[in-house]
Amino acid sequence: MTYQQTIEDCNLFNPKEIKVIFLKNYGYIWIFPRDPLKKEVNLGIGFSSNNKLNLKDIIEKFKKDHNILGKINYVCGGLIPLGLQPPLKYKNILFVGDAGVGAFIISGQGIYRALISGDIAGMCIAKNHPNRYPLIIYKEFLQWNVLCKTFHNINFVFQRINPKLTLSAFNIFIRMTGLTH
Repeated sequence: MTYQQTIEDCNLFNPKEIKVIFLKNYGYIWIFPRDPLKKEVNLGIGFSSNNKLNLKDIIEKFKKDHNILGKINYVCGGLIPLGLQPPLKYKNILFVGDAGVGAFIISGQGIYRALISGDIAGMCIAKNHPNRYPLIIYKEFLQWNVLCKTFHNINFVFQRINPKLTLSAFNIFIRMTGLTH
């Protein structure tokens, strides 16, 4: 589940910085620049578990705790698909972004994956080989897709045993894969 606010004239706007803050309850908050002319940011939250959390309340508390100011001009959210979303091609339609490659929960990559899939789709169309798109996407994302879904399922078990285990397992996994800098 996700919830996102687009905030104009935001005091936190930095055109060169994207932030991802991992929360203790197997969720994360993202802050990234959107429109430099409006000093606009996207501030969102995502959780990957079936819970009854009020994501809007969590974002509002986060904004208050971090003195984030600005005018909300757009709100969105909902369910975000994780991992590959077959079919990747149907008739003359190539599915990119959330509709094709979904998000990668371990690193919070949604937009990055969307850009890669769009680039691959564009190259396939430009070279008049749209049928190659699914094969290239599977080659690019299948290994991480299997890893992500396995990790996701293991963490649901950990979360039932003790929610603190989830974050510990997540930190170990991140160090093992080198996803941090």
